[in-house]
Amino acid sequence: MSAPQLDLDIDGMSCASCAARIQKKVSHLDGVSQASVNYATGTAQIDLDPGVGRVADVVQTIEALGYGAVVRQPAAFDAADHASHGAQTALRRRLLVAVPLTLAVVVLGMVPWFHMQSWAPLAGLVLATPVVWWCGWPIHSMALKGLRHRSVGMDTLVSLGSSVAWLWSVYQVLAGGDQVYAEVSAVVITFVLLGRWLEARATDTSVDAVAALSRLQVDAVDVVAEDGTESRVPLSQVRVGDRFLVRPGERVATDGTVVAGSSALDLSLVTGESVPVEVSGGDPVVGGSVNGSGRLVVAATAVGSDTVLARIAELIRQAQHTKAPIERLVDRIAGVFVPVVLGIALLTFLGWTLAGAGLTYAVGAAVAVLVIACPCALGLATPTALVAGTGRGAELGILIRGPQVLEAAQRVDTVLLDKTGTVTTGHMAVVETVGGTPDERRWVAAVESASEHPIGRAVAAAFGGSAGGPVTGFVATPGAGAEGLVAGHHVRIGRTDGTLPDDWQRAADGFSRRGLTPVCAWLDHRPAMVIAVGDTVKPDSRQAVERMRALGLTPVLVTGDREGTARTIAAQVGITEVVPDVTPEGEVAVVRQWQDAGAHVAMVGDGINDAAALAQADLGIAMGSGTDAAREAADITIVNSELSSVVDAVELSRRTWRTIRQNLVWAFGYNVAAIPLAVSGLLNPMIAGAAMAFSSVLVVSNSLRLRGFGRRPRGVGQPA
Repeated sequence: MSAPQLDLDIDGMSCASCAARIQKKVSHLDGVSQASVNYATGTAQIDLDPGVGRVADVVQTIEALGYGAVVRQPAAFDAADHASHGAQTALRRRLLVAVPLTLAVVVLGMVPWFHMQSWAPLAGLVLATPVVWWCGWPIHSMALKGLRHRSVGMDTLVSLGSSVAWLWSVYQVLAGGDQVYAEVSAVVITFVLLGRWLEARATDTSVDAVAALSRLQVDAVDVVAEDGTESRVPLSQVRVGDRFLVRPGERVATDGTVVAGSSALDLSLVTGESVPVEVSGGDPVVGGSVNGSGRLVVAATAVGSDTVLARIAELIRQAQHTKAPIERLVDRIAGVFVPVVLGIALLTFLGWTLAGAGLTYAVGAAVAVLVIACPCALGLATPTALVAGTGRGAELGILIRGPQVLEAAQRVDTVLLDKTGTVTTGHMAVVETVGGTPDERRWVAAVESASEHPIGRAVAAAFGGSAGGPVTGFVATPGAGAEGLVAGHHVRIGRTDGTLPDDWQRAADGFSRRGLTPVCAWLDHRPAMVIAVGDTVKPDSRQAVERMRALGLTPVLVTGDREGTARTIAAQVGITEVVPDVTPEGEVAVVRQWQDAGAHVAMVGDGINDAAALAQADLGIAMGSGTDAAREAADITIVNSELSSVVDAVELSRRTWRTIRQNLVWAFGYNVAAIPLAVSGLLNPMIAGAAMAFSSVLVVSNSLRLRGFGRRPRGVGQPA
């Protein structure tokens, strides 16, 4: 008997260590066989032992840790409401209060004239108090929760350092002393809040990818009864076997089989492929596809969670959840660093007290240790570099989601490329023609300019549109083509029918083998030309593939097209590895196969069918011209849809990650070097606070160098 699975929405997590804390606690509960908590998605997936594990115990345990937990109710499409904007707004509100008050306190503490004013220490303390206790309360709260469960982290150091400095300042003011450290306590809180606000801005993932899928569903559908009468009912009331009407331009409500009518269906939003599919009686249709010019009656074969869209949505959920929570280097360092610093601060206080240096000196040295060791620079190392890198990326049309993207990008060695809309334009165009005079082409274009079919629009655009003259007697037959009278000639365009001259028929067969769609134009009932229509390669695709290889990446073409079409496109751009005939569900399996083989995979796509694979991949990159579901499932979105921007995105991500590592090395090295000075009493808390601020400024300055990243001309062999 398989273990029942419990899905929870978790509220209140502020960092990856929160997820780790919850996961560790829940995993040790009786009846829990496995627990996975994902900070990035704000969810938990827990396997309960049948008959032993209780949902109430899990929820109560999480709530006892100080977080909210709500059981997710199953539904075909249920985009969870992640209130990340709320957390960002709360941090911003506290920061807006903290910054002006902290600046005022720093002026009082640092300007010599104020040192001679008897009221200055009290004024500084009054101004610092709301910063420490209201603005910094989330930090103190998390520190207390950690201590309650015997865990310490950066919140512990920040809370303890600022609290001790503030309490000592209260004592000094009441005792009439002048060693007030109010500015130290305020500066520590303000810098930490600034770092967390920047991080919240950079990692805002408030929109669920599944929400985009729900927008492909219709709200109501016209059901056709046995007697032919029509009635409009909500989609939720449609059952398997019900017949429903799909008018021209409408979206197919759910998966089914055509029972009457014929048309061309645009499946690009569902399958990502650009070529419309001709359907007639007995052909299957997919919910979410857009009907062309024909009227269809469809019998529902799947509804609710059994539809293709619902299955893809579930694949997205599963793939997103299988991503491990972000284990930031900062949190790993803090796990060892913080307890050591606390011990050093305590030993410093006891040592100077026993040495007879006096209580004031001992407290000052201990506070200096806590303050100089406060990991503000460590806390700023990631978000400032992330904001600088993502900001520059946004200017270049590259949208990067968060730190997990940077970590994934610097490991990627294989890039799976969806064909349509990624390597190719995703739009039909005339690729080649056989026969036809200039006048005949203009007449064909005139007839096709009256057609709404994508192939007709491509032919009209290639041959001059309606310039060939007015068209009379125009008739468009779904699945057969179009015809009309222009300039006194009868013109018909449609599929080849075996009546072509031998050399033209061989050309048409060759077009088909290359994955192109051959159509024939007849002028006054005689063959006039053969036209090959198909998707076209983007101008920058070949150069982008060459740059990928120069970066050590292996490009692989993944497509639902036949092998002949896939090989033809791959050869045009220089790709040697091809995976053809891939279904929407199969894309996820392809990604997993490469991952199981040890590859670190980036997936690039733009369709609904790519969304689950984008989420499953180590790095998901969506082209901006694609669907909402693809963009929301991806780690990186390319707004301009240029394949060369995919390479820019990898380069920028790698450079940003490299900057984060530089920041962390500096911040940690600074702490290690400065702590001995504080222990020896050579640093008073004010100087320690200034040094801490300087360290943070240095980290920020290093991060801002990313603003200079640009699309400079690069040789193919130039490294990132």
